[in-house]
Amino acid sequence: MIGYRKKVCVVGLGYIGLPTAALIANRGYFVHGVDIDCEIVDAINKAQKTIEEPGLDTFLKSAIQSKRLVASTVPDYADIFIIAVPTPLKEDHSPELSYVFAATESIAPYIDENSLVILESTSPVGTTGKIHKILLKARPDLDHIHVAYCPERVLPGQTMKELIENDRSVGGITHETSVLVKEFYSTFVQGDIHIIQSKVAELVKLVENAYRDINIAFANELSMICDKFDINVWEVISYANKHPRVNVLNPGSGVGGHCIAIDPWFIVAEARENAKLIKTARKRNDDKPIWVVEKVVREADVFKKSHGSAPVVACMGIAYKPDIDDLRESPSLQITKNLISRSLEVLVVEPNVTSVPGMNITGLDSGIKQADIIVFLVGHKEFRKIDIDEDKIVFDICGILH
Repeated sequence: MIGYRKKVCVVGLGYIGLPTAALIANRGYFVHGVDIDCEIVDAINKAQKTIEEPGLDTFLKSAIQSKRLVASTVPDYADIFIIAVPTPLKEDHSPELSYVFAATESIAPYIDENSLVILESTSPVGTTGKIHKILLKARPDLDHIHVAYCPERVLPGQTMKELIENDRSVGGITHETSVLVKEFYSTFVQGDIHIIQSKVAELVKLVENAYRDINIAFANELSMICDKFDINVWEVISYANKHPRVNVLNPGSGVGGHCIAIDPWFIVAEARENAKLIKTARKRNDDKPIWVVEKVVREADVFKKSHGSAPVVACMGIAYKPDIDDLRESPSLQITKNLISRSLEVLVVEPNVTSVPGMNITGLDSGIKQADIIVFLVGHKEFRKIDIDEDKIVFDICGILH
């Protein structure tokens, strides 16, 4: 029974690890959080959130004040270990698993035969088996080790809610492990918890994001086609979606965030000959920011020739999605940096971010007033229903005006 398992060690206190640690601390567990960044550790121990996430501050303050959550730079003995470290991409688009393996090695001295080791980091197929082997090699004194994969499935901006409400998939190295892990998650997850094989769980997580990436790629490609024919893409999508079995997504400036922009490459890296559609879609979405930059640059050149001076360009939004401050893999940020590198005068309007190195964050009203060219890259709520003079050149890349 999980009842006696009261201490949890969460390795990695980022966008998933910290909300998870704060949540389970408020469910009665004693949580030892681990991060290699001393500043993050110090801030958490002062009940200061290190990421923007609605509701997190309340959970975090309660967890710290009750002394059920303590952050450190080194692991400690625990009944349950959760690995929630980043899995970024290398330059060749292959997965960087060194953080996962380093986290695994760091907890090896602190586990015993009754410990549960749970990998939550998005990982290629077979990673759970690899960390199981690492632990067995590091601890030959143990006859068996419980290792399972249980990936997160949350939307930034709704993490605290979805950690509780969403279904989860548990893939243990053994069925016994899966049952134990399911019992643990059942103490704070209201959604259904499905027991499947570890490799299936790993691929399910990747498929969820690859599916979305492919559908976004279709929408982004459609926006380029409509532009070629001088047709309003939003009108096309609106009428196409009146078909009962059609649901075209909205195009944008590309795809960002740590999941959709990254995870499909994990499939491609391990199944290159069979993942051709996934690879093509990923490249199409990577191409969209370049396409946007070229459109703006061409218009800037036309403006300069007709006015005798270079235009002021306002980039509306640099987060990777609406109404958050997350800049990870943001295509809008990429577009903005590219435009700045083209020696254009660029004003950055981002209501969710106060500062970015090398950029001047401008207020909404000031940005709209000063700009000759306005490029809506992210559909932040602050950008809706604003008045724009008719003499402004407007690129609505995200559909905020439609």
